[in-house]
Amino acid sequence: MYNIHSIADRTISRSEKENRLGQRAKVFWFTGLSGSGKSTLAIAMERKLFDLGYQAVILDGDTIRTGINNNLTFSPEDREENIRRIAEVAKLFLESGMICIVSFITPARDMRQRAKEIIGADDFVEVFIDTPLAICEARDVKGLYKKARAGEIQNFTGIDAPYEPPVQPMIHIQTGTEEVEQSLSTLFAKASLLIKW
Repeated sequence: MYNIHSIADRTISRSEKENRLGQRAKVFWFTGLSGSGKSTLAIAMERKLFDLGYQAVILDGDTIRTGINNNLTFSPEDREENIRRIAEVAKLFLESGMICIVSFITPARDMRQRAKEIIGADDFVEVFIDTPLAICEARDVKGLYKKARAGEIQNFTGIDAPYEPPVQPMIHIQTGTEEVEQSLSTLFAKASLLIKW
């Protein structure tokens, strides 16, 4: 560790990259139960940003766990490491001038706080995808709730592991009572108050 020398002061600055891309970089951290609609809304947001001429990237929990984090379990310690790694990756995209959409359950408030500290409070937008457990379980698009109820999956968030909802999320989306387009419209309206696109 002693022979690591940062080159950050010699690389192209974030502001130059933002100017080239014509956008302000930001990290939108989507949190919510499995089946709440995080990935669906993240995909819709990416498409809308792209169609408007902006560059965005999605970091999705399922995708990340099949790649960079495929050596991690769902133990409390590995969940912490999962979030730490993805926050560091999101920060790299941020410094490259990109709009980063992170779609992770991130069940604990202290996990989200650590992600915010890594990324930086000014660049971290907590987006609570708020959907009642009963609706998420009824959707069960991956069949995970059924397995959790049958005891085939342990430490499943919302069933035998807790989810701590954000106390004061910067953006609050209720997908249980809205169609995707309505949720996307709400998301953009609220995001526009926080960022100059």
